[in-house]
Amino acid sequence: MSRREQIEAMLKDEPQDTFLRYSLAMELRSEGDNEASISQLVEMTGDTPPYVPAFFMAAQQLVDLDRTDEARSMLRDGIEQARAQDDAHAAAEMADFLAMIGDLGE
Repeated sequence: MSRREQIEAMLKDEPQDTFLRYSLAMELRSEGDNEASISQLVEMTGDTPPYVPAFFMAAQQLVDLDRTDEARSMLRDGIEQARAQDDAHAAAEMADFLAMIGDLGE
């Protein structure tokens, strides 16, 4: 059984487990299935409360796929959510990444 299959099996028992869902997204990324990974991460950004690391990881993958405008939007939303959750460290990391990508894709 592959690592992804193991995670998926555990998710059947605990479908809302944030760690397992994030782990699945990372495993999908490592397998090269970026679209499925991003989809999983975007779903997590819609949780209540949104899972802040999902914004950053989705944005990184979007940049890798030359979808920079989408990445910028994801980062802006992530910064807002991080601040709302009093996570200054995550907000700063995303702000730094947003500044780093600058005018990419324009």
